[in-house]
Amino acid sequence: MTNFSHLNKKEQPGMVNVGSKKVTHRKATAKATVILPENILEALQKDDFKTKKGSVFQTAIIAGIMAAKKTGELIPLCHPIGMDNCEIDIEINTQNEIEIYCTTEIEAKTGIEMEALTGASVAALTIYDMCKAMSHDIVIKEIQLTEKSGGKNDFKRE
Repeated sequence: MTNFSHLNKKEQPGMVNVGSKKVTHRKATAKATVILPENILEALQKDDFKTKKGSVFQTAIIAGIMAAKKTGELIPLCHPIGMDNCEIDIEINTQNEIEIYCTTEIEAKTGIEMEALTGASVAALTIYDMCKAMSHDIVIKEIQLTEKSGGKNDFKRE
């Protein structure tokens, strides 16, 4: 079993010391999936996902980017890092599920996957928030890292 990385020598919580690591280009993509009831999805598609509250997808994109930028403040042991880039793409797949992809990039000593996961998560929660008046039968099905590169261990979900 791999050791947990956020424990110090006394087995207490702590940030990982990245002081001796090299700066590299790091990139990560995370995905969140949201399932809306079919009648809600159809109603939103008719109006190009615009509601009285505003555009559902545009608002989710902005919220996701804002959240990714604040990851170091939200996740206790994450390093507070900047980002060189954050992009959120929202699509409807063949099962009529909403897929949110958040891709983050940075030149840094530490990874940026938590920022991608946070951005995708908050974008999904924003869709929930904007649609909950129509139905509470909304499911955020999964949030997962799909790819990361530039660190010690690259990863790509097949």
